[in-house]
Order: sequence, then structure tokens, then C-alpha cells
Amino acid sequence: MPVLVASDLDRTLIYSANALALTGPDAQAPRLLCVEVYESRPLSYMTETAARLLAELGDATVFVPTTTRTREQYRRISLPGPAPAYAICANGGHLLVDGETDHDWHARVTTRLTAECAPLAEVRAHLERAADPAWTRKHRVAEDLFAYLVVERELLPEEWVKELAVWAENRGWTVSLQGRKIYVVPGPLTKSAAMREVARRTGAGPALAAGDSLLDADLLLAADRGWRPGHGELADADWTAPGITALPERGVTAGEQILREFLEAARSAG
Repeated sequence: MPVLVASDLDRTLIYSANALALTGPDAQAPRLLCVEVYESRPLSYMTETAARLLAELGDATVFVPTTTRTREQYRRISLPGPAPAYAICANGGHLLVDGETDHDWHARVTTRLTAECAPLAEVRAHLERAADPAWTRKHRVAEDLFAYLVVERELLPEEWVKELAVWAENRGWTVSLQGRKIYVVPGPLTKSAAMREVARRTGAGPALAAGDSLLDADLLLAADRGWRPGHGELADADWTAPGITALPERGVTAGEQILREFLEAARSAG
């Protein structure tokens, strides 16, 4: 059976300039490959070594990019290696098959959300009322599935996020703070459910996963083995579980190490 590798992208495999966390001497910095351009500007990177490792991984496993990005945001990314047959977008709300939306999967997801949690309109209205314009830069809705705010992180009151998390939990939603974005996502909208669907369709056996945020926790727990970098929400909370490896590396070098771990584990399973 093939090995399935489901990995988060942003701040796990790919990194913005602000998230690279290059701490050594400039002359020893790794060579970087740009993998995303937005509005004619380079936006996301991985090391050239990571790019080579990802190409190897794509040849050896069922590699599934697994992201909270919308489909449009995901399609801006040009990952090295063979084009993935499957990709999980919108935190599991959309499943792409050979680049095309699987509408049946999306319908199954939306039916479950309607039955199990408060409507998106209620969440949007609360955010409009509660988010202070002094530190809120943008209100956004992703794929009519969840909402997020773009904020000035240094001005954001920590207690406000905690209060929002309690409010959301009482309505079947969850909150994740990632960089300058506060995501408010329905609890049943998970990456792990979509990963299980891909495993079912491909007949894949062992599942490997990686991620850095609270929204990746269910994905890591659903996999046979998982890795998290030394940065991000999960690292800040010192989160771990059986089968999860907490890596010390931070920034773009963590992405490189995660790919090494994936390849070693996949080869061992084979």
C-alpha cells in the first residue's frame, strides 16, 4: 500500500519572508526557491534542499497538500515535484482532484456544518461587533465556510482572543491565531476528515502528517506519525501526543527537516 503524506503548507513547508527565521550569518544562509507569487511579487519560499526533498517525496508517496487556504490562494503556489493528484483546501471544506473541485465532497461537508454548528452569519456579525477597528485591518470570509480577521498583532489584546475562543466553542466553532490572522472555523470542518477520504480513495496505508497550528492538531492525531516545527501555535502551547515528534528547528529550516522526516518514515514503511 502507498504511504499517504498530508502536510500543512504555510509555516510548515513554505514560508513568507517574515517567517523564514534565518538566524545564522548571511553568508551561511540557505539558498531559497520562490514557490508563490502574488500581485507580481514573490511571497513564499522554501530552501532549494527542501524543494529537492519534496520532489523525491512526491515520487515516492501520495503527497497531499493540506491547507486552510482557499482554492484560489492554493493555486498561486507552485510546488516542486509531480503535481499532487489530491489537495485539501479551506481546512477540509474543498477537496481538489487533479486540480478540480470535488463538488460531492463539498456538499457532504456543508450538510454536516449546517447540522452541527452555528451559522457563519452569526460568527461574522459577532466579529463585526467585537473586533476593535484600532487593531483590525480586514474582515474576510473564506469560501463561505469560515471567517478570519487580519490584525495588527502587537496591538491585539491577548484576552480578546481567549474570550473569542470561549464564545466560538459554545457555538461549535474553534479559534486559531496564526501570525496576523485570527481564524474562526467550524469545529466539524477538519483537515483530518478530508485526509481520511483521500486515504479511502487511494487505498493508502500508513499516513504521515505535519503542521504548526491548532487547526493542524486533528490532522496530526489522525495520522500514524506526525511532526510539528519548533514554532507556531502548537509549539507555543508545548502540544504533543503519542506518535507526534516535536522538532527543535524553526522557520524555513524546519520545513526542510520535516521533509527529511517524511522521506525517512516513508522509506521505512515501504
